[in-house]
Amino acid sequence: MEDLNFTYIVKDNEVTIYHHGRKATTLRGDKARQFAEEADSASFGDMQQLMARLTGNYKRGNEKHAKKIQREKYGY
Repeated sequence: MEDLNFTYIVKDNEVTIYHHGRKATTLRGDKARQFAEEADSASFGDMQQLMARLTGNYKRGNEKHAKKIQREKYGY
């Protein structure tokens, strides 16, 4: 798997995910625990894909549709 430039830090029951060195998201509570458990057994590539999905930096082929919905919902 390729390196998608995601890293993470676990601190005080929170997981902070970084993309290209910038903070992308913070997980707390159950999501943080689930992420930490998966991180223990997942491969590097699987973790890169998981962090991409959690931060929304994942190509799914529906970007146009998502952008339209975002504009309608939030007025962007």
